[in-house]
Formats: sequence, structure tokens, C-alpha cells
Amino acid sequence: MTNTCSIKLFFATGNIHKLNEVKPIAERYGICLEQMIESRAKVEIQSSDLIEIARYAVLENYKLFKKPVLVEDAGLFIEALNGFPGPYSSYVYKTIGVNGILKLMEGVDNRRAYFMSVAAIVYEPFFIIETARVEGVITKEPRGSGGFGFDPIFVPRSSKKTFAEMSIDEKNMYSHRAKAVSKAFSKLVHLLKTYNTL
Repeated sequence: MTNTCSIKLFFATGNIHKLNEVKPIAERYGICLEQMIESRAKVEIQSSDLIEIARYAVLENYKLFKKPVLVEDAGLFIEALNGFPGPYSSYVYKTIGVNGILKLMEGVDNRRAYFMSVAAIVYEPFFIIETARVEGVITKEPRGSGGFGFDPIFVPRSSKKTFAEMSIDEKNMYSHRAKAVSKAFSKLVHLLKTYNTL
């Protein structure tokens, strides 16, 4: 790992919170991350498979803009709700929000859930896709003002804080997103060194 910037990647996301979480991780691998702000920067399909969604989005973005690109997609999977909202987490958050999920969980003792993240990179000639998940539980009420999405109701295993109660650095010690992008960045650096392009 290095602190110098030897690789440039465009992060196809409209979510500034994601950018702020991923940027410091990228820098540890010598990767400069720039938000892709073109109007069609995040191309999504409807699918029940996060990997399929991320693969499609990263390939379409690369075709459109011909730039080295990173896409990250994530979902919250709640055991008692048969994995809902899963790949539809962003839509569900926008429609019923945190309180809607808590309402669905009223009277439910099984609070087990996990977040899953898929990080996909196209950096010619390489295509990389990595996944990670973090187990945890759904709280009875929202806690914390940081993070975004369902962070206020998710406590990762080995912590007593919700993601929303953590700083970015603290969240990155636990989070699915941090783990997935770290694996993807590590593989990219390894491939570039192996093929002597760095």
C-alpha cells in the first residue's frame, strides 16, 4: 500500500456519503477517486441479484465514458423479512424509510440482518468484482445522525453502536462497503504490478 496517487478511478455514484467513505480507503492503495458526475453516471437494472446489478452498471458506465470506473452497490438483508429489502434497499429507503422497516419489524424477536456490498471495477484490460458482507442486528429505534440510508438501525456484530453513531473511520472498520472496495482495490493493484503497468 502506498500514499502516492498512481491510479485514477472514477466512482459512478450520486451519493456523496459513499464517496466520503470510499475515498480514504482508495488513497491507502495509491488510488485517486473522482466522483463521476455525468448525468448518466449510474446505470441500473432491476434485478434480485446485487452482483448482476453492479456488473451491468460498471460495464455500461465504461462503455459510455471510456474511463476507468468503480461501481459499488449494497443492500440490507433482514432475516425475519426473508431477505427484504435486499437489492431494493435504496428504493425502499426512499419510499418507506427507516421507520417503515421498523414498523415491519414490530413485535419481531429475530433482529438478525446483514449488509452486503458488491464493488466492481473496469480498468482496461481488467474487470474486477468483489463482494463482502457484515452481520448484525436491527435496532428497535433509530440511533445516531451520521451515515446514510439504513445506518441508524443497523448494529454490526462486535459493536454496540449503529453505523450512524460511528465516524467514517470507525464505520470503515466494520462495514461491508469498506471490505468489498478494499478487496477490489487490492486486486487491481496486484494485477497492475503483476503486468508491470504501474
